[in-house]
Amino acid sequence: MSHEIAILGASGYTGAELVRLIATHPSMKIAALSADRKAGMDMGEVFPHLRHLNLPKLQRIEEIDFSQIALAFCALPHATSQAVISKLPRDLKIVDLSADFRLRDPAAYEKWYGKPHAAPELQKEAVYGLTEFYRNEITGARLVAGTGCNSATGLYALRPLVQAGVIDPDEIVIDLKTGVSGAGRALKENLLHAELSEGAYPYAVGGTHRHLGEFDQELSLVAGRQVAVQFTPHLIPANRGIVATVYVRGDAKAIHDALHKAYADEPFIVMLPEGGVPSTRHIRGSNYVHVGVTADRREGRAIVVVALDNLTKGSSGQAIQNANLMLGEEETAGLTMAPIFP
Repeated sequence: MSHEIAILGASGYTGAELVRLIATHPSMKIAALSADRKAGMDMGEVFPHLRHLNLPKLQRIEEIDFSQIALAFCALPHATSQAVISKLPRDLKIVDLSADFRLRDPAAYEKWYGKPHAAPELQKEAVYGLTEFYRNEITGARLVAGTGCNSATGLYALRPLVQAGVIDPDEIVIDLKTGVSGAGRALKENLLHAELSEGAYPYAVGGTHRHLGEFDQELSLVAGRQVAVQFTPHLIPANRGIVATVYVRGDAKAIHDALHKAYADEPFIVMLPEGGVPSTRHIRGSNYVHVGVTADRREGRAIVVVALDNLTKGSSGQAIQNANLMLGEEETAGLTMAPIFP
């Protein structure tokens, strides 16, 4: 069965990644693409690497006929999706890639994003889109909220460990490096080549990064009490990829065993042998996650390293994985391409 889908906000990086992946999907057909400032243009004009595809022209959301659309991906800027999704047909399945529905508590959203939640009734039905942990809920959902790419990376390292009780939840440090595409396609001075290349720098230092709201939500949920991690992201001069180095108190073998057990049947999560260290080079352009555990030189401490592609498994690939479940398709459909190397 073929499902007609729409991509709202197709002129951004995650929109282009959705198009790239869906182009070879066995049961999804792109029926509509939206953009605001670029409405009326061909997708190949906006993203020349997609010129070979026969795609509909970009148009404004209000011009789209949703009567035959089964599912819409919303790849819109943060603080935009709440208002847009509120106006979409109630029978339309939606996967939102923004931050607008990730936090279950509207008060938490206001704390981290600095404005009141504009659609609290919709928030009640939104399912957090970390597929490996919410598969059953996602399958029956109408609205799925994609995770933050940084938070997804850290949660793959930590959620099973906190749930299994094999680490001290009060001693978690996440040191994360992320590629520049995670900041979006809008022009920003600090992302100019001369400003970014040949350097790396931490940002949102001291606990101000918005993805901390997701860490608080998910880790506190499985711990049954408040968990507050230390988290510092660093921007690196790479287009794609995230690698998180997570420092924890616990036995390295028990940690590796807990993660191996949690991910044994997961199609996209690859556990490295004990002592193995992931690299962004080995997941680039794919929906795969590599996880490694190494014992620290100090007894009773360990280092968990996770690598994923922020645009694929961290966003658009995750969105398609969730959409597959929502549409009753094979979860891995369209997503088993090997990473690009070198």
